[in-house]
Amino acid sequence: MQDFRNLQVWKKSHEFTLKIYKITCDFPREEMFGLTSQIRRASSSVATNIAEGCGRSSDAELIRFLYISMGSASESEYLILLSYDLKYINSADMSSLISSIQEIKMMLSALIKTLKKQ
Repeated sequence: MQDFRNLQVWKKSHEFTLKIYKITCDFPREEMFGLTSQIRRASSSVATNIAEGCGRSSDAELIRFLYISMGSASESEYLILLSYDLKYINSADMSSLISSIQEIKMMLSALIKTLKKQ
């Protein structure tokens, strides 16, 4: 068991979630229970699953939760693209968010590889 707060990938994921919450404050009100809720849940699930995996008793369980986190990261990436296509976010925000989530996905992949070698 390790402290998730010490992992760089968790820190980046948490920062990403905070950005998503800030940006989605400007989404249309009619999206509150649709896209706004879904993108917030997907983004927070990235960091949540890292944290949950760190609380488990084995590296195998941690790896399983890191894969779930990777899936949530991919879901977040799609929802960012959808938000851009619907004109809910601008090009600069979309590029910044996509860059962040792709970095997180690379970090997750590297952590999974490292844990599998142990």
